[in-house]
Amino acid sequence: MNNSIDLSRVHMIGIGGSGMSGLARILLSRGMEVSGSDVKDSTPVEVLRTMGAKIAIGHKSENLNQLGQKPTVAVTSFAAIPQDNPELVAAGEADIPVIRRSDLLAELMQDRTQLLLAGTHGKTSTTSMVVTALQAAGKDPSFAIGGQLNRAGTNAHHGKDDIFVAEADESDASLLRYEPNIAVVTNIEPDHLDYFGSHEAYFKVFDDFADRINAGGALIVCVEDDNAAELGMRAAQYGVRVFGYGSSEALAKHSGIEAGAEILTEAVGQESTAVTVKLPSGEVSYDLQIPGHHMVLNSAAALIAGELVGADPALLAEGLSDFTGVRRRFEYRGTAGDNIRVYDDYAHHPTEVAAVLRAARDKVSAEGQGGRVVVCFQPHLYSRTIEFANEFAQALSLADSVVLLDIYGAREKPVEGVSSRIIADEIDDSVDVTYEPDFSAARTTVAEIAGSNDLVMTMGAGSVTLLAAEILEEIQG
Repeated sequence: MNNSIDLSRVHMIGIGGSGMSGLARILLSRGMEVSGSDVKDSTPVEVLRTMGAKIAIGHKSENLNQLGQKPTVAVTSFAAIPQDNPELVAAGEADIPVIRRSDLLAELMQDRTQLLLAGTHGKTSTTSMVVTALQAAGKDPSFAIGGQLNRAGTNAHHGKDDIFVAEADESDASLLRYEPNIAVVTNIEPDHLDYFGSHEAYFKVFDDFADRINAGGALIVCVEDDNAAELGMRAAQYGVRVFGYGSSEALAKHSGIEAGAEILTEAVGQESTAVTVKLPSGEVSYDLQIPGHHMVLNSAAALIAGELVGADPALLAEGLSDFTGVRRRFEYRGTAGDNIRVYDDYAHHPTEVAAVLRAARDKVSAEGQGGRVVVCFQPHLYSRTIEFANEFAQALSLADSVVLLDIYGAREKPVEGVSSRIIADEIDDSVDVTYEPDFSAARTTVAEIAGSNDLVMTMGAGSVTLLAAEILEEIQG
């Protein structure tokens, strides 16, 4: 680690958040002193306390004194913490350096082989597959993931090996803080336009990210995504070594990119998808438990990334066969009634929604029991809903029945005249659509629609995840 930031005593504002709590665990494992604050108690907060962190509930200036002397640095997530936060103000008055969460992650990755996963969609799942595969291959990487691994039950770890695997988030351009040895770009599609302002600015951040790859490093791109493939072509012209992954047809189309992981076969079964991938070292086969072609692509990226950091491909493939997913990524929540299965997913962009619903459709078809796909979707952000209303409608038209909740505004204020109806009105006429503005009534609405052998999906980045358990109760009741 370099000496630009003193991490001996770190105070973390909003320490219970998924990203912050993970980095706090790594700091504590490395012997640093950690204090923090959050608005409420939570399981991550309790875990950190058992590891030695001093954490206060509620934001107050005196929280900076929990370690007995002032922190050497304060960490905040600028998107979530307002600038008038009393701890931020007190840190400024006490001349305590204030850094972003991405700055802290960059410091923690210093002097390690940095394997970073970027892209509009699929970062968390792909990062999780890389970690699981590397662990199965006998590696012990440090990692920081945006979601919890189902099997490990954690989203961060301080490993013994020199490999550090992490997501590189583009939403606020924080990925430009990192200097990857190996970078994966899953796909590129305009998003977060409330920050970037234009499609061009959004695309440019990925070019800038590729420019930060260390000499001798590599860029891995999905050639089934034209924008990612074009990024790879540009990077190759600047001397970066680029590997592509995807179908044989897509790799042939982009012959200027070296084939890294060629998907030879992909057979969807009732319980898993049988996959065979050709790597530079030879072919490997595995059974992927998480459905969907997008997950097959993610697994191919994990294979080539793992091979590039020196892991045995056969053992990587074994790890992928054991991969049970990430919380809120096609996460199985239970079965009730007459074989009505309920899953939960974080998808909140049209491309993600479409990919998950195609996976659900493939699963139901493979089962051959006549079930339908029922989705309860909660749009996330007014700006995203307005920008992609038609695209959301097209994606949701892949379901048999749609229950649309009202928009989860998160950090945005309501926009007059804008509701989920602007999506509902554009969904294909062949789909049964219910607009349900009453969140408390949604559990009953979905339960009444669901029938024998149906697959029910709660979907979105907001509070909709709370409904999965309630829907199961309602069906059972």
